[in-house]
Amino acid sequence: MTDGLVAELIDTVAWVRIEQGKILCARPRGKDVFYIPGGKREDGESDLQTLVREIEEELTVALVPETAAHVGVYEAADGSVSVRMSCYTAEYRGTLTASSEIEALAWFSYADRALVPPVDQLLFDELATAGLLR
Repeated sequence: MTDGLVAELIDTVAWVRIEQGKILCARPRGKDVFYIPGGKREDGESDLQTLVREIEEELTVALVPETAAHVGVYEAADGSVSVRMSCYTAEYRGTLTASSEIEALAWFSYADRALVPPVDQLLFDELATAGLLR
């Protein structure tokens, strides 16, 4: 990092699941911060392929690809790293269950905004403005 410039861009895809005005968040094992579920793209994967794979790995449910809808792309610096998060909604099959890599699941309201990283906070702001997050 030189002159305060971001040294790395992390490109992620995230699943936006809102129920009763709250958004689903997950805390990976060994971390103290909750995130919108999802993860990094593997070589050659599309957003949808990444989303389906990551959500199955993290939450043990199968997203229904034909129901996926793009919410937006958010980008924010977090220290020397910039995180870009492409967000999608989608229906799912199965029961939401934390996998072995996820320590906890939680449903967050806008009041919990400070508990998520800066890029997730941008999504929280937009959802609250739209009246989707209470």
